[in-house]
Amino acid sequence: MRLPAQAQPLLRRAQQLDDSLDLPTSSGPGEFELDATWARYYATQGNHRQAEHYWLRAYQKATAARLDKLRPRYLQELAAFYDARGQLVEAQRYSRAYIALADTLSAAQAAFHVAQYENERMEQAKNAQINELRQAQAVQAERLRLGNWLLLGALVAVLVVSGLSAFIYRQLRVNRRTLHQLRQTQSQLVQAEKMAFLGELTAGIAHELQNPLNFMKNFAEVSTDLVEDMNGRGPVRSAGLEQEILTGLKQNLQQISQHGQRASSIIKDMLAHSRSGTGPRELSDLNALADESLTLAYEGLCAQDKTFRATLGKDFDSRLTPVPVVAQDLGRVLLNLCTNALHAVRQRQREALVAGVGAAYEPTVTVSTHRPGGRAVEIRVKDNGTGMPESVQAKIFQPFFTTKPEGEGTGLGLSLSHDIVTKGHGGTLTVESRPGEGTEFVVRLPA
Repeated sequence: MRLPAQAQPLLRRAQQLDDSLDLPTSSGPGEFELDATWARYYATQGNHRQAEHYWLRAYQKATAARLDKLRPRYLQELAAFYDARGQLVEAQRYSRAYIALADTLSAAQAAFHVAQYENERMEQAKNAQINELRQAQAVQAERLRLGNWLLLGALVAVLVVSGLSAFIYRQLRVNRRTLHQLRQTQSQLVQAEKMAFLGELTAGIAHELQNPLNFMKNFAEVSTDLVEDMNGRGPVRSAGLEQEILTGLKQNLQQISQHGQRASSIIKDMLAHSRSGTGPRELSDLNALADESLTLAYEGLCAQDKTFRATLGKDFDSRLTPVPVVAQDLGRVLLNLCTNALHAVRQRQREALVAGVGAAYEPTVTVSTHRPGGRAVEIRVKDNGTGMPESVQAKIFQPFFTTKPEGEGTGLGLSLSHDIVTKGHGGTLTVESRPGEGTEFVVRLPA
């Protein structure tokens, strides 16, 4: 109604309710889009800086919540906003983003319709088979009923009884063959389902075992180098040096034993998870869990690439109290996210060296924890690596999707991590990324 003076106190009250209730962004019918309304309010006031801030905030929230109904509309609003102010570069940028998103959504919708059509076609075929089986069963039942009547008539005529007996015998053989074929088909279907589940479980275990096996391999190679140094060709050998080498060998063997136990624990956990879902939750220190995961991921990559170095940032909330989680499962998630972040910064470092600007780039991975809304906790894993386009971000949580070269990844890491966070802990796992700038994964858990 163009009454901003009356709208302002209502907006402030709505913002207070949103902050106190920690409501997620939604695209459902009748939902109040608070950030977009703030943007329109400041636009009517001529405060373009605040209007721009709230339009960008509304779009970022819609992107984080993966609300495909709101994101195109906010992109259109941003393009119109910058166009009205004469910022043609920004207007063209968001216009292109809108066109790309619209194309992506159209393609996804087309794929969904194709899959829906295929499912309907398969369902119709199955229904036709079921109807045929029902008709066959009805025919069989009718034949058996007629057979019973003929058996009663056999009491009167011996010849009729003989004929009916032969007829029934033949029908029984047909029924037995049919039943045998049905049982074979059922056994084949059950076996196929078991093999499919076994394949998925095997792929998941192989992916989870890759890190501890790499650790064991690297420590074994280092131990071999130490033994060769100990058996060196020099005429004079220091007793202190030999003692230092033996100490290093002992530490390496301890590490190999530790990671071997971890690999065994992973197999046990995966099998237990496949049988009964997830393990019991226990109060755990998320700061210590995040710190340990980042350190393990960094040491593992350094063991593979001795020339790699990166800056590790740790911003942990000291006021964070223990949270009930399955520590092993959540540790697996954090280790996977930290490993992916370190791979991303190493890839960008290599690209910078090829481009001749390696000295200007410093690989950095930061892990932070905090409790923003009182009823939830967040763990953020941020890197300044290569980043991801929106087309990749839309698929990274799909099983078997990977951007790594063939043979280096199974595409199950982020999928398993997403299942552990969402299904195992009732939380969310989201990603924000810009190509050439970096990526940030956010694990949000109920406290």
